[in-house]
Amino acid sequence: MKFPVAVSLDCEQRLRMPKPIPLMADFMTDLNLWYTRCPTPTPLGLAVKLGYLESALAQHSVGIQSLQSSTDEKVRASHFDHSQPWSFRQGGNIPPIHARASGRDTRLVGITWIDEFQAVITLPSSGITDASQLVGKRLGLPRQPPGIIDFQRATALKGVLSTLEVAGIPRKDVHFVDVVTQTPQFGQATVGYPPELKRRLPYAAEFTQLIKGTIDAFFIKGAEGLSVAHQFGAVILSETGSHNDAAIRINNGTPRLLTVDGTLAQERPDLVQALLESVHRAGQWAAQNPDLTQRFVAQEIGVSEEAVQGAFGPDLHLKFTTHLDPSGVEAIQSFKHFLLREGFIEQDFSVEDWLHV
Repeated sequence: MKFPVAVSLDCEQRLRMPKPIPLMADFMTDLNLWYTRCPTPTPLGLAVKLGYLESALAQHSVGIQSLQSSTDEKVRASHFDHSQPWSFRQGGNIPPIHARASGRDTRLVGITWIDEFQAVITLPSSGITDASQLVGKRLGLPRQPPGIIDFQRATALKGVLSTLEVAGIPRKDVHFVDVVTQTPQFGQATVGYPPELKRRLPYAAEFTQLIKGTIDAFFIKGAEGLSVAHQFGAVILSETGSHNDAAIRINNGTPRLLTVDGTLAQERPDLVQALLESVHRAGQWAAQNPDLTQRFVAQEIGVSEEAVQGAFGPDLHLKFTTHLDPSGVEAIQSFKHFLLREGFIEQDFSVEDWLHV
């Protein structure tokens, strides 16, 4: 059975994202794989959008289904704990690192490094205009309800500590204040709102406390963070996402990991290869279609294209590459040590043993 392949987009087609590649009507699956990706720029998300992944797996008589489409809460929770068999994931690195440290049988098959906007912000009314003035100030750190890895807090703590390091301020010279936040829900509409609104932008709890005056500043990241900060007219005290030192930039989203569960890796390495070929193909498409790539990312996150360009830069389309390169592995080692040192994971593990090569 032959399947159609992607064709070059003409000028009229470039005004919109291409539709997924259609499959043959008589296609029958022998196996279904589960996938999930974070609402961020990922080659996996692009490969799904373009239909590359579906068509590649169809040639192996395999179908795919999003974790978010399941009605089973335990299945959806695999986005965070990687518990679902026959699944793969690309997104922030804290959940998969936590899953591996907790003994989950997974494999790291790819690393994508896309630098993003990272900043500590405050309101103009605070009178704080620079990170050097944070000595003695109250810095808000999100605190999620128990149940999953608190990746929001780990992300914010790393961003704040990087800001303090650049400013030359010891952590003991600031005060950390807990800000209770909700567990994020992906793919589920909010009661009372149109069903098309499947995701809220973050930082509502932090901004509420900032406005109340219970904190003086907090950390934001990505296009959604930039959008919300701009909406409130917040003061950017320090931006570390473009810092020259990679150790400063490393965080939950820098870099993003592509992981698969152990059963899939061991029993069907051919499907892992098909996955990798699909995300590589998506990266090649992105490099040739900068405007559509920017539009895809805006749709994926739920922000404007201007916010995407502001958060990720004009060469975003050139960064949808997936490798297991030494610099990426070193970054994961560094961030794993940070999570262990700060108590976000309880057990150490070998990153080299995690690699699927």
